[in-house]
Amino acid sequence: MIGEISIGGVYLPSILLLAIAAVLLTGLASRLLSFAGAYRVVTYRPLVDLALFVLILGLLALLTGPSA
Repeated sequence: MIGEISIGGVYLPSILLLAIAAVLLTGLASRLLSFAGAYRVVTYRPLVDLALFVLILGLLALLTGPSA
């Protein structure tokens, strides 16, 4: 993962773009979990959604990181 990405001359931090992708993927995963009925065993759904977002963001950061 590099520090900044230039889009039309505007420098954006790469973590911002990863966070936007993570929000989209979290929304998709949340809909799939809801459709599968997995939220019936969860006490507090927003906390599960936040944890899912953090896990997806971390995975994206690891996958886009520098290759050693």
